Amino acid sequence: MTESARNLRKTRTGIVTSDAMDKTIVVEVSRRVSHPLYGKVVNKKKKYHAHDEKNEAHKGDHVRIAETRPLSRLKHWRLEEIVKKAAE
Repeated sequence: MTESARNLRKTRTGIVTSDAMDKTIVVEVSRRVSHPLYGKVVNKKKKYHAHDEKNEAHKGDHVRIAETRPLSRLKHWRLEEIVKKAAE
């Protein structure tokens, strides 16, 4: 795989909802989409399991995750960076 193809991986930004597992975080990503028939703007949410090698992200943090190869049954994303730490 060339370096340019590696840079085209998907990224998402969301909030950590759980950090109870070892080296895994659950990130909730919300997006605003227009309803196909009625046109109303609706908030949609999805949860992603992401690999956090150093256990550095905690609940409430804003993080950026990047797509990667399957690491387990649920984990297909990895922690790229912590955008903003949660207010203690």
